[in-house]
Amino acid sequence: MSMSQDDQKINEFTDKRGKRRSQNEWPIVYSKEYDVKLCGLQKLHPFDAEKWRHIFLNLKKENMLSDETVSTPVEADAEMLLLVHTQKYLNSLKWSWKVAKITEIPAIAIIPNWIINQRYLKPMRFQVGGSVLAGELAIHRGWSINIGGGFHHCSGNEGGGFCSYADITLLIKWLFKFYPQRVKTAMIVDLDAHQGNGHERDFFNDEKVFIMDVFNREIYPRDSPAKEAIKCMVELESYTSDSEYLDLVERKLERSLHKFHPDILVYNAGTDILSGDPLGRLDISAEGIIRRDEIVFMKARERRVPIVMLTSGGYLKKTAEIISRSILNLEALNLISR
Repeated sequence: MSMSQDDQKINEFTDKRGKRRSQNEWPIVYSKEYDVKLCGLQKLHPFDAEKWRHIFLNLKKENMLSDETVSTPVEADAEMLLLVHTQKYLNSLKWSWKVAKITEIPAIAIIPNWIINQRYLKPMRFQVGGSVLAGELAIHRGWSINIGGGFHHCSGNEGGGFCSYADITLLIKWLFKFYPQRVKTAMIVDLDAHQGNGHERDFFNDEKVFIMDVFNREIYPRDSPAKEAIKCMVELESYTSDSEYLDLVERKLERSLHKFHPDILVYNAGTDILSGDPLGRLDISAEGIIRRDEIVFMKARERRVPIVMLTSGGYLKKTAEIISRSILNLEALNLISR
């Protein structure tokens, strides 16, 4: 089917960083700058620091994406980060011991900070820029996926859990600031295995933001004060399996969307719920993850709510392949299209 001139006008726009976005680009965001290569020390953390590249290459292999059709972000600069973070916090990242604490890799404390900035913080800033771009793409195209991002343990004042920048908070506040007529309310659907205490602390008592969080109650971060910000909280037991999990997600999301009508839905789609994940400690199959993503997109798309998906956590090598399969499944079901 050919695209009309009116459709082209809708699908082409200049983002708030001044880059023209073409109708030929998928609203899927990725940069080769995403991957973390920190002198091999990244291997001391369970996180797959090349997960994002593997997802892109899988989608490229399936002829869904190419270097020309993927949406590429720019690095988040200080002006963007200060929309959420304090200068004091950003200055603290110039100390290697601080980054070592956030990444939970003690050996990083002895690495010169300029190396940490180039090899770890810069890739994270590109992913933050990717999340913000994904937010804009969703407003214009109805949906978007950042192959990175989802740093839900970081708040404006503090990082943790391998999360150095608060991209979820920034994405929402960016849209509130630059698209005030189109985005007045937001919903965060956080389905990573861990509680999203970072954005919860940032949006405490904010009636414009509805947070639904489904997480394993028995693992990090166990942040009780942050739980007060959650409007729909589902605390799971370790090793919860597909049938119970998917039923809870579908029912609670339906109820949340009935109660609250967001202008944007930010979906934190962590895959650390996968059976065998050493940190998530749940028992969800690959097919369960694919079905979960399908449910969330279906609920948003049938209500015409723009949706942004962030890939967040996932600590097994095979998660990249599962995320790729899930994105291809969304396309096959016509829940996403260029």
